[in-house]
Amino acid sequence: MLNPSSAVAAVVLRAWTRLRALLLIAAAGTLLAACANKPVASTEVMPFDRAVQQAVDDLIVQTQKMPAFLARVESRLQKSRIVIDPLIDGTTGQQTEVTQAAQQRIVQRMQERFSQFTVSQVDSQAVEQAQYLLSGTLTRQADASAGRWQLALALTDIKSGTVVAQTVARVADEKLDTRPTAFYRDSPVSTRDRAVDGYIRTSQTPAGQQADALYLQRLPTTAVLQEAIDAYAAGRWQEALTRYEAAAQRPDGQQLRVYNGLYLTQMQLGRTADAERSFGQLAKLGLEASKLSVKFLFRPGSTEFLNDARISGVYPMWLRQIARQAAQMNNNCLLVTGHTSRTGSESINERLSLQRATIVRTRLAAEAPSLARRLKEAGMGFRENIVGTGADDASDALDRRVEFKVEDCAASS
Repeated sequence: MLNPSSAVAAVVLRAWTRLRALLLIAAAGTLLAACANKPVASTEVMPFDRAVQQAVDDLIVQTQKMPAFLARVESRLQKSRIVIDPLIDGTTGQQTEVTQAAQQRIVQRMQERFSQFTVSQVDSQAVEQAQYLLSGTLTRQADASAGRWQLALALTDIKSGTVVAQTVARVADEKLDTRPTAFYRDSPVSTRDRAVDGYIRTSQTPAGQQADALYLQRLPTTAVLQEAIDAYAAGRWQEALTRYEAAAQRPDGQQLRVYNGLYLTQMQLGRTADAERSFGQLAKLGLEASKLSVKFLFRPGSTEFLNDARISGVYPMWLRQIARQAAQMNNNCLLVTGHTSRTGSESINERLSLQRATIVRTRLAAEAPSLARRLKEAGMGFRENIVGTGADDASDALDRRVEFKVEDCAASS
């Protein structure tokens, strides 16, 4: 004869099993519906702090389509772990003072309001343990009527590669601190490459779609790289160098950020020969991608390099390595293009940028005479500004770059 208590338990178990199945079916339907529709971005323009708060709240609310009730009944739910890949400027691809501030507020808001998640910045250990990746961009808007800035956040399921939530908030503040953080400020070459483009694309991908595959594949290396960037910012040069070297040794370690970091830390440690080799690899990577953007600084309104040995003292070495790498590209030409920030008239800036490009072209030819016939120059003035503020400080240094672009000689003649 069946024990009464056992019979009751069996009935309860069967009922719970049916209820659980129904809840899972309902949850799946809810998730599919949520993923099929991109959240409608708020049209309200808000102060910075409130915009960050709203973006976080909206992002997490989207994740709560899962049956939390079910998890509570089973009492087996562990906190989901989110790692944040540090926010970047959506135009330059750099971490800045204001993107760091946004990240700090995101962490604070999540800790205060959403205890079902633990959140931390990306590092090697956190990436291995996390279920979700949070990425985000802060992008200056050309149309100020829609807000001076747009904050985009995306939450990606690391295992499936699916963006499970995405939101956009509009920021009213006109004056935000857009100065690059230490590593990005000091890097001689623009760090924006295919991986950075993938980060930006993922941050702006609607829920239900796949995150950028290359960006996710490189996440473990990104974690090592971020540890190096943090150590560099803290002035721990040897630790930073060790982490940059570890990143470089990985299969996907041939990245602009990695070799910028190697160059910077080797220079800080007085290892100038190693630093020159690292810069040579930087030049090679940039030229292979057909776009190497170098931050040569000139005296205002002049074709002479800035008269500060701490800054321009390394320029001969940069030019030597660029020339050597370019000389190895047989049957290809190199277009040297000067750029200026948005200060002064368009005609003056176009003329000045061309003159600066000509100076750089002449120095490259002196370093590698065989390259001379394959060199061309152009001046863009401020027509191709990346930042475009005309601040003339570290925040828009990329606008005063010199670009080196590989071209087919026949096509460019």
